[in-house]
Amino acid sequence: MEIEPMSKQPESTVLHHHDPAVVVEDEDVEDIETLLDQVVQEQQQQGQDNDKKESIELLSQILLEPRNRYGPRASSIKERSIYLLARTHCTLGHHDEVVSLLTGSTCAPFFHHVTKAKFAKVVRTVLDIVCDLLPRELDTQQRICESIIEWTQREKRSFLRQRVQAKLASILLQKKKYREALSMVQDLLAELKKLDDKQLLVETHLVESKIQHALNNLPKAKAALTATRTCANAIYVPPLLQSSIDSMSGVLHCEEGDYNTAHSYFLEAFEQLDQLESDGKLPEALSPSMEKDEEEDVKGSSSGGDGGDNDDEIPFRTAPALTCLKYMMLCKILHGLTKALQHPSNNNNTTTNNINIVKGEQRKSQSKHGAILDITSLVSAKHAVKYAGKDMEAMAAIASAASQRSLSLYEDVVKTYAAQLQHDILIKHHLDFLHEQLLESNLIRIIEPFSCVEIDHVAELMEMPLPVVEKKLSQMILDGTLHGILDQGKGQLIVYEEHGKDRVMEKGLQVIANMDDVVTSLFQRSHELRATMV
Repeated sequence: MEIEPMSKQPESTVLHHHDPAVVVEDEDVEDIETLLDQVVQEQQQQGQDNDKKESIELLSQILLEPRNRYGPRASSIKERSIYLLARTHCTLGHHDEVVSLLTGSTCAPFFHHVTKAKFAKVVRTVLDIVCDLLPRELDTQQRICESIIEWTQREKRSFLRQRVQAKLASILLQKKKYREALSMVQDLLAELKKLDDKQLLVETHLVESKIQHALNNLPKAKAALTATRTCANAIYVPPLLQSSIDSMSGVLHCEEGDYNTAHSYFLEAFEQLDQLESDGKLPEALSPSMEKDEEEDVKGSSSGGDGGDNDDEIPFRTAPALTCLKYMMLCKILHGLTKALQHPSNNNNTTTNNINIVKGEQRKSQSKHGAILDITSLVSAKHAVKYAGKDMEAMAAIASAASQRSLSLYEDVVKTYAAQLQHDILIKHHLDFLHEQLLESNLIRIIEPFSCVEIDHVAELMEMPLPVVEKKLSQMILDGTLHGILDQGKGQLIVYEEHGKDRVMEKGLQVIANMDDVVTSLFQRSHELRATMV
C-alpha cells in the first residue's frame, strides 16, 4: 500500500495519522482546484499583463490558503501552482520575484510539509523552467542557484546543494566565468568522490571537461572526459547525457585534427538527440524554442558595433541535434580542406607540401568538389531535412567558399551569418583556422610565379591591408611554409627556389659523425692502456 506523504511530517503538523484511503476520500480541494483551473484557462487564452498579474494573485492564494491542506491532491495542486507561478513571473520579466520564489514566504509552507525528495524535484523543475523561459538571463539563473545554495547550507540539505552547485557551474560556463566554474567543480568533485555519487560525478566531470576545453587545456579536458566515461561505465546513462558525452568526445577529437573520428562521435550524438526530439522526450530547456524577436535581437547585437562584450555572453540558442549536425558539416569541410591543401592538421612542417599545393591545382579542385558533394548529401539526408534553415545555409555557404578557395566570399559569408557562426566556441575557433588556411593558400598561389615581388602588389591582388599581408608573410617564412625573406627597406618579398635535400651533404655529415665516435673510442682505449702500463 502506498504511504501518504503527510504521514512523514514533523510532529508540529496539525494533521494526524489516518488511513490513507480515508484521507483521500475526505480530502476537500474543490476550491483551490477551481482556482487552478481558472488560472490555466487564462494562461491558455494568453491574456494581457493585467490578467497575468491576477493569475499571480490567485496562485499565491492557493499556496497560502488558510486551511493548510497538504494531502496528496492538495500537494499536487500546489506543486502545479508553483510551476505556473514560476512561468508567469518569467513571462512578465519579474526577475527578482523569480529569484525569491523558492526561498521566499510564498512557497515556504508547502516546502515545510513535503518530503525532501519532493522538495528537490520542485527545485530542479523550477530551475529548468527558468532556463527554458529565460535562456539569455544568465544573471537571473545564477542568482536563483546562489539563493538556493545558501538556503540548503542553512538547512543542511547536502544532496540538493550539490545538484544545484553542478547546475551553477554550467551557468558560469555559459557566462564564460571559467575560473569560478572550475574552482566550484573541483570542490564539488572532492565531495562527490567521497559519497561515490556516480550519476552526479558523470555530469560534473563532463562540465569540467567543457571548462578545460574553453580554457584551451586539452590534456586536462581529455582527462576529465576519460573520468566521465569511467564513471558512466558503472551506471545506466540516460540517452541525453550519453549524447552530451559523445558530443564532447567529438569536440576534443576535432581540436586534435582527427576529423573522421570526430564526425563519427557527432553522428552518434545527433542520432540520439534526433530520436529524443522525435519522441518528445527532449527537456523543454533544450528544445529549440527561440522566438522570432529574440532571434532578431541576436542578429542585431552580432552586427552592431557597440556592446560587443555583452554579445559574447549571449550564445545563440539552437537545438542540440542541429548543433551536432553543424559540427558534422564542419568536420566534413575541414577534412576536405586538409586533404585538398595537403596540409597536416597539427600545423607541423612544411615547405614542400605547400609548394605542391599550387602545382596540383586540378587535383585540389576535384578534391574540394568531392567535399562539397559530401556536405550536400549530409544536408539532404533523411534525418537532416527537418533541420534545414539558416544554420544549414551558413555551413553550406562556408563549404562553397572553401571549395572555391575564395577568401572574400568566405569573409562575406561570416558577416552574413554571424549569428549562426560566431556564437559557438568550436565553430568560431575552426573558422579562424579555416580563414588562416585560405589566406595562406591564396598567398602561395599569388607569389608562386615570382622570384621577387613587391608586397604592395601582393596586398593589392589580395585586396587586403598591407600590414595584414606583411604580417602573414612573415609568419609563413618563420613557420617554414614559405622559403624566402622580406626586404622591408625595398618593400619586397624575395622567394627562393625550393631545392631537394642534398643527400651527399647528409651522408658526409653522417660519415664525419661516425669517424668522431671511432676516434673518441680509440682515444679512451689508449688512455686505459697507458694507465695499465704505468
